[in-house]
Amino acid sequence: MTGADPAAASGTEEAARAARGGPKGREGALVATVALGSMLAPLNSTMIAVALPRIIAGFHAGVATAAWLVTMYLIAMGTLQPVAGKLGDRLGRRRMILTGMALFALSSLGAALSGDLLALFVFRALQAASGAVALPNGTALLGAAIPQGRRGARFGLVGSATSTAAAVGPALGGVLVGLADWRAIFLVNVLILVPALIVGWRALPPDGPPPPGRPFDVGGAVALPAVLAGLAVALGRIGAGTARAARLLPAGGAAVAVALGLLLWHESRHPDPVLQPRFFARRSFAAATAAVCLSNLAMYSTLLAVPLLLAGRPGWTSARVGVVLAALSALTAACAPAGGRLADRFGRRWPTLAGLVLFAAGLAPLAGGAWNEAATLVACLACAGAGLGLAGSGMQTAALEAVPPRQAGAAAGAYSASRYLGSIAGSSVLAALVAPAVGRGGEAPVFILVALAAAASALAAALLEDRPREA
Repeated sequence: MTGADPAAASGTEEAARAARGGPKGREGALVATVALGSMLAPLNSTMIAVALPRIIAGFHAGVATAAWLVTMYLIAMGTLQPVAGKLGDRLGRRRMILTGMALFALSSLGAALSGDLLALFVFRALQAASGAVALPNGTALLGAAIPQGRRGARFGLVGSATSTAAAVGPALGGVLVGLADWRAIFLVNVLILVPALIVGWRALPPDGPPPPGRPFDVGGAVALPAVLAGLAVALGRIGAGTARAARLLPAGGAAVAVALGLLLWHESRHPDPVLQPRFFARRSFAAATAAVCLSNLAMYSTLLAVPLLLAGRPGWTSARVGVVLAALSALTAACAPAGGRLADRFGRRWPTLAGLVLFAAGLAPLAGGAWNEAATLVACLACAGAGLGLAGSGMQTAALEAVPPRQAGAAAGAYSASRYLGSIAGSSVLAALVAPAVGRGGEAPVFILVALAAAASALAAALLEDRPREA
């Protein structure tokens, strides 16, 4: 890697020594803290889906209004992470992680005590902002503190924890809502975060010296989330499929394109930009962000399309559909640690490429109608989930290793934003193709596009570098 300044190199070496130098459990405690922080986002984006009916009834709200508790959370998490990662590069990642986790606990408590829907929206937005602060900085700190030979395996453990949280979120949310009320899904975060903060306070390595003084990119910090949010909303309008959305889409899309062009122009001229356009000139970083965006697009489209297409068919209850879909998340969680170890042993490219080829191979039969039979559908989803688990660590590690250590937070934020944008696109653009197909046949185009996105993610992974470039 090139371009690291002495202060940044000193901070990175200090973090690595702190992780290695203490008792053997220190590295494990560091991984556990980052994993718990990473679990918060998927857990809280899936638990609330089960609680929405109670929230709607309790506040006498409309379905469309309450649904923004989910949409707003995803948009805020995806758009704020690049800024939060950049702040961590400047202010210190330990400080940002602990602050983000503490604020997440406080905002969760506030959400649980909300007396009206407006208050719940405010605390839900603070939840997302706090999670966006903790997530990319945990990724960047782990990449700096763990030696290259074990980095993939540790990211594999974090990836497994994240996939497990996504898989158990609906079930845990259902249990909590059934035993108590919707407020319990927010209170459980406090129970998770208090021990995480205690362990993190002891395990997270100290922040190194700040980088040389450069003006902070205030314009980019404001404009980047606004542009990404505009892009997410534009994608959502495509998914809405209404005549009004169709009329407004060209003008909205043009406005977002112009704003994005101006943002990139501004960032290319700033001495220390929030979003570094030159990152995407690095082959491995561009390949990793493209691969995670496309694979998440394919995964979320599948998770959305299958329940809608099976709804109302004989024998397909909601519980049965949920169990079948769990095959994807369960295999992702189970295979992620192995994918990390393979990335450490054989390099970042080949395990990632093999995993995404397996992912695409699992989804391809759905275009031929494999989703109609339960056993075949489970086999396809299990194959796709295993491939995604094998690929995840290599993608993430390659993205971080493609940039100088002093900019790892900004890189982690951009990588995570790419993941969220893929998810938003998958739940909107391709969702528009599902609605006309429900009950009428013609489902093949939906899964053809899913298969194409998965195949494109594998092609992107072929461009990854096996190991980081040396200075």
